[in-house]
Amino acid sequence: MSRVSRDIDRIEVTFDDETLVADAGLIVPATLMLRLGLEALVNSTVRLVGRVGGALPGRKILTLVAAILAGGSHIDHADKLRAGATEEVLPFRVMAPSTLGTFLRAFTFGHVRQLDAVIAETIRRAWSRGAGPGSQAVTIDVDSTICEVHGTAKHGAAYGYTKVLGYHPLLATRADTGEVLHARLREGSSQRGAKRFTEELIARVRRAGATGALTVRADAGFWNYALLDTLTRLGVRWAVTVRINPSIRTAIEAIEESAWRTIDYPDGGQAQVAECVYVTGQGRHRRQLRLVVRRTRLTEAAQRRLWPDWRHHAFITTVELPTVEVDQFHRDHATVELAIRDLKEGAGLEHCPSGRFFANAAWLACAVLAHNLIRWTARLGDVHPAEQLTVARTIRTRLLQLPGRLVNRSRQWVLRLPARWPWHSEFNTALDRIRSLPLLT
Repeated sequence: MSRVSRDIDRIEVTFDDETLVADAGLIVPATLMLRLGLEALVNSTVRLVGRVGGALPGRKILTLVAAILAGGSHIDHADKLRAGATEEVLPFRVMAPSTLGTFLRAFTFGHVRQLDAVIAETIRRAWSRGAGPGSQAVTIDVDSTICEVHGTAKHGAAYGYTKVLGYHPLLATRADTGEVLHARLREGSSQRGAKRFTEELIARVRRAGATGALTVRADAGFWNYALLDTLTRLGVRWAVTVRINPSIRTAIEAIEESAWRTIDYPDGGQAQVAECVYVTGQGRHRRQLRLVVRRTRLTEAAQRRLWPDWRHHAFITTVELPTVEVDQFHRDHATVELAIRDLKEGAGLEHCPSGRFFANAAWLACAVLAHNLIRWTARLGDVHPAEQLTVARTIRTRLLQLPGRLVNRSRQWVLRLPARWPWHSEFNTALDRIRSLPLLT
């Protein structure tokens, strides 16, 4: 046996230090919560009067959000915030998991909408403090995802087009930052509720302070003329994938061969783009739409013998860019999957903890708050390149999940953190910049 192994065996382990902070970096997003006035906002907006467990919703919502920030994916993980002196770096009283479960079960549809209003106002406050786009153009990606569940005890869970049992929330994300601008838990296909969802989304973004041009990108699940007419009426540009039905295929086949332009594509493949005018409907329902088509095929000899034909991907759009550029713009819609993955893996949506539908809808809202707080912490704290999407796991590893000890030194509370922490400079920068933000008056 090596000397190192023998030394490890001699270490005695005890859980008895009341001054240790499990996730000391929570002080950074907790300071942002304070600057945004979140507890008071929730208390004034979410009114569970007369509901069992409905008192003091602010501290309960923020307990759930802080638990998710610390990596929690279950209600029981909130107990992590009660370890040692962890609660001392948070601007609210941490609630017990049993209390949180009762609280979530008190939610109804109306209370979930009140929590939606909290998210909308929080976005407005964060954007007004420097996280917003101002007059710059904003691209919004709309998509749906699946939160898989198991068993029959999950109220409202249903099978969607993927034949997977679960909830099917609608999500809208800001393309350049990955923020979730709007979310709605629901069952069914991706078309259900999309029109109303989009109307609320655009109103929310405008109220939050985005005064520049808005563009919405979506996949074929949102190919719905009522939805597109709504976006046009609201002055929003759009780019939406279409399914290759017979009329679309006829329009594609009419494109002249000389119109196709080759674009960059991975090794072993070839891609070209072209566009045409797609005419659909009759009479007052007649539409002329800009149809952009990308066709791809394999170029390796053996593969091409098996699949010699072009495969087509098409979308309709009102975005006024050249053909090649608008195709690249629409392909960038795929980045929404990164934000959705981060919402699931980094902000607690990988698990829906309750058997009640509206409790899980409230959990989704807490996950959205945590997801956005991570991004605002990185953006307002200037600890992440603006041209890169923020990843929750990276911020959690560098800033949030570090141990500390809270000590009283000459009547001054000091949070002592590990020496030689690789990201200590970024931590200090983020904390100083967020502390410099004005308190809500």
